[in-house]
Amino acid sequence: MSIDIANESGWDVDEESILDVARYALDQMRIHPLSELSVILIDSEGMEQLHIQWMDLPGPTDVMSFPMDELRPGKEGEELPQGLLGDIVLCPEVAKAQGLAAPSEHSMDEELQLLTVHGVLHVLGYDHEEPEEERTMFALQKRILDDWRSGRGLSGISPAPTTH
Repeated sequence: MSIDIANESGWDVDEESILDVARYALDQMRIHPLSELSVILIDSEGMEQLHIQWMDLPGPTDVMSFPMDELRPGKEGEELPQGLLGDIVLCPEVAKAQGLAAPSEHSMDEELQLLTVHGVLHVLGYDHEEPEEERTMFALQKRILDDWRSGRGLSGISPAPTTH
């Protein structure tokens, strides 16, 4: 899996964990190992410009995803095409504020990990516009993140029991 990361935000972030959780999420979704993804971290002003340009919404947001080849998750035993997944744009400044405001307060890096999985699911066609889509996407996001964190022995956010 080729994942490029560009930190243009000016914030010190754990880039290795972002790469690792993105790779884990793509593996879990059975994406072809030669597919490519780009992760870009930008400041709040840059994110606000993208948010206005693409969503016509004011203010910076936490994550935006720009799918390219419209690759979708694979099924077991299925031959998958490789391609360009697209770009995930993250804003550490917004992630830090969200982490501090969350009911289970957590770090900016933990929030960026969550947002990375969220962005991966968006480039794979998942959405949360409708209640059923939101339940499906957020449950999958939680399972992937919890499994990744339990495998890495990360603390701070305790994994919830999952059923497979």
